[in-house]
Amino acid sequence: MSFVSEFNALPLTSLVKRSREVGSAAVRESLMKSSPTLTDFAHLISPAGADFLETLGRRSQQLTQQRFGKVIRLFAPLYLSNECINNCKYCGFSRDNPILRVTLGVDEVLREARALAEAGFRNVLLVAGEHPRFVSNHYLRDCVAALHAEIPSVSLEVGPMETADYRPLVAAGADGLVVYQETYDRAVYSEMHTAGPKRNFDWRLETPERAYAAGFRRIGIGALYGLADWQYEALCVAAHAEYLLRNCWKAYLTISLPRLRPCAGEFEPLTHVSDRELVQLVCAFRILFPDVGLVLSTREPAKLRDGLIPLGITLMSAGSHTEPGGYTGAGKEHLHQTVRGRIVQTGSSEWATNGDGRHATGQFDIADQRPAGEVAEHIRRLGYEPVWKDWDAALTA
Repeated sequence: MSFVSEFNALPLTSLVKRSREVGSAAVRESLMKSSPTLTDFAHLISPAGADFLETLGRRSQQLTQQRFGKVIRLFAPLYLSNECINNCKYCGFSRDNPILRVTLGVDEVLREARALAEAGFRNVLLVAGEHPRFVSNHYLRDCVAALHAEIPSVSLEVGPMETADYRPLVAAGADGLVVYQETYDRAVYSEMHTAGPKRNFDWRLETPERAYAAGFRRIGIGALYGLADWQYEALCVAAHAEYLLRNCWKAYLTISLPRLRPCAGEFEPLTHVSDRELVQLVCAFRILFPDVGLVLSTREPAKLRDGLIPLGITLMSAGSHTEPGGYTGAGKEHLHQTVRGRIVQTGSSEWATNGDGRHATGQFDIADQRPAGEVAEHIRRLGYEPVWKDWDAALTA
C-alpha cells in the first residue's frame, strides 16, 4: 500500500476541526507524552497550543540538543534551469510567465558549484524546473557526476520521475531528493496547477517512495505554507512523515517549512502563517519527530531565522540565489524567453533586471540576503557550530 491509499483514509480534516475546540488541559497532556501521536500534534498546533509557546520552545530545544547537539548544517541551492512546462500559479518559473530563462551547461554548473565551495559549502541542492527538453535525465546525470567529484553531498529538487529514472542519478552520486507536495489539499492543488504533469496529485505524493526505492539515502518533504489552511497542511506533512519513517526507514528524513514569497507573476498568498505560528509549527514538529531534520531556507528574514536556530532547526540554506547562474553570472549570454517550448530571443522582461544588468529570473525573492559567511559567524555567536559538510562518499565506499 502506498501513502496515497493511507492518506485517502485518514480523517485529517475532522482532526483539525476537533483540535480547534480543545482546551489547555488537552495541550498539557499532549506535551507530557513521551511518544506523541498525530492527535497530540494537532493539539500542539491548535489555537490552544499557541498559549504554550514558551513551553513548546523549551521542550523543542531540549529534544534538539539531545538528538543533534548544538550544530546547524548549512547548504546552498544551485539552480540549473528555470525552464518549466507546468503552470503553477504561485511559482515564478510558471510556463506562462514572460520571464528570462536559461539552462546552464554542465561546465557552467561546475563553475557555480566551485564558487559555492569557495564560500565553504560542501552540501549542495540542485534545483530545476520541470522541462524534459531542457532538463533531461541525461543532463541531470551529467551535472551530478561532474559535481560529485568535488562536492561531497549533492541532492536534487527536480520534477518527479519513475524509480528507474532515479537510479542513474543515485549511481552518479546524488544522495538526497527533496519534493514538496506544495499543498495536500486536493481542491487547492487542482486550482493552483492548471497545466502540465504536475497536475497529477497522486503521482507527486508517491514520489518519495519511488526515490527511496531508487536508493536515495535522504528524503525531504514539506508543504508550501500560504496555499491552504496551515494546520491542515502541517497535519498532512506529519502523517506523510510518519508513513515514510515506517516504510522508508533506511533513508534519513527531513521536513522543510517554506512560506510563500513574492515572485514573478505577483501571486498573492491565499492564507497567512504568522511568525508566531511558524515558531509553534517548528516546535510541534520537533516534539513529534525528535530525530527528523527540520529545514529553514532564506525565504525567512534574518531575525526570525536567528531566533529559530535554538528551537529545533537543524539545516539551513545561506547566501542563496534562486536564479540559474546567480553565484557567478553563468549563462547570461544565453538568456531568452520560451514560448510553447520554443526559444524566443528577447531583450526585456519586467522580472529580469537589476542594477548590474540582465539576469535569469529567480523562482522567488529571498528574505535573508546575508552572505553565507555572515550567517555562519552568527551561528557561532549563538553558541552553535556551523557544519558545511554533511557527509563524505568515502563512508559508504
